[in-house]
Amino acid sequence: MQRLYDFLRRHPTGVDSFWAVALFLVSLVGMASVANGEGHAPEVLTALLIVVLNVAVALRRKAPEKMLLLVAAAGVAQVVLDVRTMPADFAMLVLIYTVAAEGASWARRLALVGGLLAAPIAQVRWFNEHTGVWGNILFAGFSMVPFALAWTLGDSIRTRRAYFAQLEERAARLEQEREAQSKVAVAAERARIARELHDVVAHNVSVMVVQADGAAYVLDTSPDQAKKALETISGTGRQALAEMRRLLGVLRTGEQRESGEYVPQPDVEQIDELVEQVRNSGLTVDFKVEGTPRPLPSGVELTAYRIVQEALTNTRKHGGENAGASVRIVYFDDGLGLLVEDDGKGAPHELYEDGGADGRGHGLIGMRERVGMVGGTLDAGPRPGGGFRISALLPLKPAH
Repeated sequence: MQRLYDFLRRHPTGVDSFWAVALFLVSLVGMASVANGEGHAPEVLTALLIVVLNVAVALRRKAPEKMLLLVAAAGVAQVVLDVRTMPADFAMLVLIYTVAAEGASWARRLALVGGLLAAPIAQVRWFNEHTGVWGNILFAGFSMVPFALAWTLGDSIRTRRAYFAQLEERAARLEQEREAQSKVAVAAERARIARELHDVVAHNVSVMVVQADGAAYVLDTSPDQAKKALETISGTGRQALAEMRRLLGVLRTGEQRESGEYVPQPDVEQIDELVEQVRNSGLTVDFKVEGTPRPLPSGVELTAYRIVQEALTNTRKHGGENAGASVRIVYFDDGLGLLVEDDGKGAPHELYEDGGADGRGHGLIGMRERVGMVGGTLDAGPRPGGGFRISALLPLKPAH
């Protein structure tokens, strides 16, 4: 049944032609049953008008406006040639409905006015003397009802189709917006993963490399110092593995779990441990906290930790052998300030120009992305007296 329905929907002109043929046969039967009387048009003209009206029915959905004009012309000819109403006139109702549902605005107005005038004109043209004036007026009024109903039904169908078309357009637009949001979310997630991987791997591997070089240098002359360096490498490696497990756990489950397998995300309080770890790797770090420490939003906590971690990693990588660093954390009433400076050689110019936009300064790019996500500001560049400076201001909101 569904296949038949789909076939009929794909061939509307064929369906209309079928009904036009059926109406044509009914009209011929009606014409044959009524003998020509006085004042009636010849059968040839009647048959010609029947053909015209049924052709209009067959082509109503291909050219509704033109077929309406054709039916109107046939109606005028009917009045002029004295061809009384017949079954083929049902085509007028069909065209009024079609134009009201699918036609242009001018055609809809013409169909409404023409349909309402058709019955009074016909009643005046073929006045029934037996019913009197009021009887003819009443009959004309009743005859106007089918035309009005046909137009109203067509107009309601047009409104309903427009409503469903609007719903479909809205659904398509929402689907496109969902796809766009999904792509943005995927890109943001990739950037987040890249930042986390960079911060975890770059920092810990940097510490391990420095300690390994130091251990190799003093292995023969100072075994105890080499042993201490190897212990630092082992501890740093375990910390890197723990953070990697946490990151992988978040990616697999979509949420953080503070269990034995996945450690919590680092926060501002752990910056002290980070600084101590960097000091053990051989870098001199001066660390101070100003203001009153208090709970912060988790995003600000993680951002602050990663900025300090990346800044100290850059100092080890680019500052030189005798470089030293200072870390300042300031708790303001409405923000958290971070200042990390070193007195080393400083990073190459292309790594911080435009935030590492050339793709080489991944750490600075990650810092700017992190700060931007919490609505803060970041300034990174060389110090006037030598070395490098990274300052950030992170706005605070009450932690819930």
